[in-house]
Amino acid sequence: MAEYITRVEGDAVAPRHFRYYDFIMAAFVAILLLSNIIGAAKPSFVTLPGGTEWSFGAGVLFFPLSYIIGDVLTEVYGFARARRVIWTGFAALAFMAFMAWVVVALPPARGWPGQEAYEFVFGNSWRIVLASMAAFWAGEFANSIVLAKMKVWTGGKKLWSRTIGSTVVGQGLDSLIFYPLAFYGLAGWPPEQLMQVVVSQWFIKTMWEVLLTPVTYLVIGTLKRREGVDVYDTTTDFSPFGKSQG
Repeated sequence: MAEYITRVEGDAVAPRHFRYYDFIMAAFVAILLLSNIIGAAKPSFVTLPGGTEWSFGAGVLFFPLSYIIGDVLTEVYGFARARRVIWTGFAALAFMAFMAWVVVALPPARGWPGQEAYEFVFGNSWRIVLASMAAFWAGEFANSIVLAKMKVWTGGKKLWSRTIGSTVVGQGLDSLIFYPLAFYGLAGWPPEQLMQVVVSQWFIKTMWEVLLTPVTYLVIGTLKRREGVDVYDTTTDFSPFGKSQG
């Protein structure tokens, strides 16, 4: 049976149930939380030719997947529905931070040897938590807005230009906000290493987007056909605080 795609101008899509939207939202939030729990605070390195060590944040290996999913959401469902997912992710980050604070603060049972390690892994300072949330909020909204506007400008052509272009802006803001706010002036984070991490984060995240472009094309094309919709944000309210659609 043939599958048809309806082009929708603006964000005033009639309320409807999409088959895959909720699953994509769940994947977005899961990757966001896991990358922040497991990899955000650990600096790693690669050895360059000549023996120089180049530092990067370990979370960069998986966190960019959330931006790719963000591209898929905006490209297929439009900015209004992507905005809803971003706010969902933001709320999940806030709850994760609150839960970690409560659990770490609880007194451990007598004789339990893991409190120190638990505090080291989950006891992020409020500085790190706030930096993470601010970077995510600014970066994700910038990514989604740039992609939605570029889609209108390009008439829906050259998908690669807007997925990569939006990532350059969004991931650049994310890296530039998070690492200086979270770690500047802390022991173990000299300024030169901090700037290496910022630059490498930006570069690696963008390269992830470039390398996964064929996958992004496949996923977006499949979703548009299966959902039967392709939204163009011609009359969209791009305020992060605007009305999001379900």
